[in-house]
Amino acid sequence: MTTTSSGGEPDHTTADREIVISRVIGAPRELVFEAFRRVRHLSRWWGPTGFTTATRSFEFRIGGEWDFVMHWPDGTDYQEWITWTEIVPPQRIALLHGESRDDPNAFESVLTIEPAGQDTRIVMRTVFPKELRDEAVEKYHAIEGGEQTLRNLAAYLAELARNDTGRNETAPKGAEG
Repeated sequence: MTTTSSGGEPDHTTADREIVISRVIGAPRELVFEAFRRVRHLSRWWGPTGFTTATRSFEFRIGGEWDFVMHWPDGTDYQEWITWTEIVPPQRIALLHGESRDDPNAFESVLTIEPAGQDTRIVMRTVFPKELRDEAVEKYHAIEGGEQTLRNLAAYLAELARNDTGRNETAPKGAEG
């Protein structure tokens, strides 16, 4: 069974192992991409609502890694690791995500970032190893967590836009930097 949230077409070869979540974000595609490219942005919005993220190392390039810990408000820590397998600015990011570099349960995600008029549609397609998709959905609430993560991204980018607009409206001409 494929779970599709808010759009996205299923890939029938992996349909029983995937989750697809999408969201339209009120920001230009380049800014959405930038929110993934810089750890200073990622640490502000990555993860389900209530989590905070502490980065140990980060290198956004093909083969680069993001080693981080997600802290849940109850004190539980989740060791996380991502390696970037494809980066096509500003339209596509592919990654492998697990608890560590050698995690046999690591899963693949492909994010497509598409123009949608003045907005941007982001589609997050995640493919899990055999029989782990249902566990991710039931035990780790992967669908809700993915939706919350994209909601956090949208809220963060809206905050950036508000701050930039306010700064640009009060800054002297040519001082928007």
